[in-house]
This record gives sequence, C-alpha cells and structure tokens, in this order.
Amino acid sequence: MEVRIDKYLWAIRAFKTRTEAADACKGGKVKVGENNAKPSRAVEAGDVLTVRKGVVTYTYKVIQPTEHRVGAALVPQFAENLTPQEELDKLKAPVESFFVTRDRGTGRPTKKERREIERLWDALD
Repeated sequence: MEVRIDKYLWAIRAFKTRTEAADACKGGKVKVGENNAKPSRAVEAGDVLTVRKGVVTYTYKVIQPTEHRVGAALVPQFAENLTPQEELDKLKAPVESFFVTRDRGTGRPTKKERREIERLWDALD
C-alpha cells in the first residue's frame, strides 16, 4: 500500500489538515531519514520521519502506512513517537514577554493622578 507522506502525517494527527502537512513538506520541515520530503513521497513501514513544528522537532517511526485519519487512541498502531524528552520540554518553556513591566508611579501619571495634579494647579491660581 503506497501512501503519500502528507496524507500519512494528517492521518496520524501530526497536522490538523492535509494542507498544513503539504505546506510543511514544501517548506522543508519534513524529512525522511536525512532527506527533505515532497508531499507526494510515499512512506513505508520502518521509515523515520522528522517533523519540525515551531521550536519542536518531532520524530516518528512508521509502523503501518494509512491514508485514513485515525482516532488519537489508535495512532500508536500506525506510528511510534520517538521524540526526545528535551524536544517535548521546549513546549513548556516560558514565553518571553515583549512588554516591560513598569512600577507604579514611574512614567506618565495615571488618569487619577493627572486629575489630582490639575486640582493642585487650580488651587494655586
């Protein structure tokens, strides 16, 4: 049975849609062994697939090719997840914030503080 790699990645739930799987293949984010895979490449039992999604690089071993999407509980029958724990830990890494925290009272005054300043200026006049 010959199954396209984009269909297979969709079927084992590595991607939500087949289009996403095909785009990842076209973008060089999917490898079979050491070679980049085109979306139409056929997968065979025993192939080791490397899929880069964001900062994490997942590794799957093809147990049995399938072109029909399977339930999450059935995925281990078709693919073995060989992803190292270090890669999975990247999912839990803290997200860096682009916003700098500012202590209260530094920088521009708040609306309440501005009204108090205006009241003081009016009292001086």
